[in-house]
Amino acid sequence: MRQMVAFTLTNAGFTVIEAEDGKDAVNKVSAGTKLDIIVTDLNMPEMDGITLIKELRRLTAYKFTPILMLTTESAMDKKKEGKEAGATGWIVKPFNPDTLLKTIAKVLPA
Repeated sequence: MRQMVAFTLTNAGFTVIEAEDGKDAVNKVSAGTKLDIIVTDLNMPEMDGITLIKELRRLTAYKFTPILMLTTESAMDKKKEGKEAGATGWIVKPFNPDTLLKTIAKVLPA
């Protein structure tokens, strides 16, 4: 799934940095990598997507960065938890590449 998302975004002209899981993502941004948008899954080893969002929102550089949750989870309680953590949007898998790109276009600053 991560490869499909990366392929979609790369073909749309984005530079993509992949992370194995939430912990790897935090390590990459803590090393100084600045991202314009983050797309994460909810269910990951080491650190789930909700925890990742909370960790990123604690960093000054990521307080307002759009973060999209791309997951199989569609339960309202999970969506609420994601929003409370700071998720900008929620896309349920399987995803449509056009929907992903349109959602990104809506949340990325011009």
